[in-house]
Amino acid sequence: MNIINHKTGWIEVICGSMFSGKTEELIRRIHRAEYARQKIQVFKPKIDNRYDEEHIVSHNKTKAPSLKVDRGKDILALLDKDTEIVAIDEIQFFEDDIIDICNQLADQGKRVIVAGLDQDYTGKPFGPIPQLLAVAEYITKLSAICVKCGNPANRTQRLTHDKDRVIVGAGNIYEARCRNCHEVME
Repeated sequence: MNIINHKTGWIEVICGSMFSGKTEELIRRIHRAEYARQKIQVFKPKIDNRYDEEHIVSHNKTKAPSLKVDRGKDILALLDKDTEIVAIDEIQFFEDDIIDICNQLADQGKRVIVAGLDQDYTGKPFGPIPQLLAVAEYITKLSAICVKCGNPANRTQRLTHDKDRVIVGAGNIYEARCRNCHEVME
């Protein structure tokens, strides 16, 4: 990653399938910023209640304190003036106005780090991620390991027949699959 003058903000997107390590990578970046004594605030959507109400938590149980918000604009209301870094987990659950909010924060000189699924369980682009990928200065696309064949997995397999686009869950509902092993449940 290039060094950028501290007066310039930017957007970093961490994306991939479930079980690819997105939240783990976000937490790693948060801890590095804390070590550097940078002021950071972490947010997650209220809908994400899988592991902990007051932390973002990776599947391997690493965690970082966070604030829950209903909508992207709530982030602006809760943001401290001296915050240098804004981290947002599970960004796919926010409405498209989160794109403008991330741009606004970066334009104010903040480092904005977001993590989320780039595809839904059908393999289609998910929420605001495609637009965020287009405007981000840095992109990290992670892959998991396919539970069927062991190849790199970039898809999320839903194990239920529920058709709702959003079902919050983990290993009991989803698993990582490669392109060839992924099946859209009918």
